[in-house]
Amino acid sequence: MKESTPQLDANESTGFLLWQVNAIWQRNVAAVLRVHDLTQVQFALLASLMWLEKREDWVTQAMLARHAKLDEMMTSQVLRSLEKRGLIERHPHPRDTRAKHLLLTADGRVKTAEALPKVEMVDMEYFAVLANQRKDFNQALRTLIERGVCHG
Repeated sequence: MKESTPQLDANESTGFLLWQVNAIWQRNVAAVLRVHDLTQVQFALLASLMWLEKREDWVTQAMLARHAKLDEMMTSQVLRSLEKRGLIERHPHPRDTRAKHLLLTADGRVKTAEALPKVEMVDMEYFAVLANQRKDFNQALRTLIERGVCHG
């Protein structure tokens, strides 16, 4: 006899609800990034690099991919395009001959600094409905990120 799984209503499927929230949020973010000629992945890497540069002496591609929770191959491809646009630089790592040390260029820093408050405004407006639940929502998201189970 075949085992059946319970059929959830779409409004009860956590994964589908998360998919929908993310799709709407991404459209909103993409609209503000379009003005800056950036994709969301490009922005995520530039912003992550900006944040990591404040904490780390040398930021590598692997560190950046881990911080942004992106695949290393995709990170490499996007960084290559950002380097061609003059937004980042890759230099030999002073301690690891296999790694590259990443830096935002002056143009990359300006572009990121201009886009960041606009993306943060999208966040504030979109998630405002959570009001005083936002702190708990962010903690729940961090818990899911820390769990980080990947099937595939």
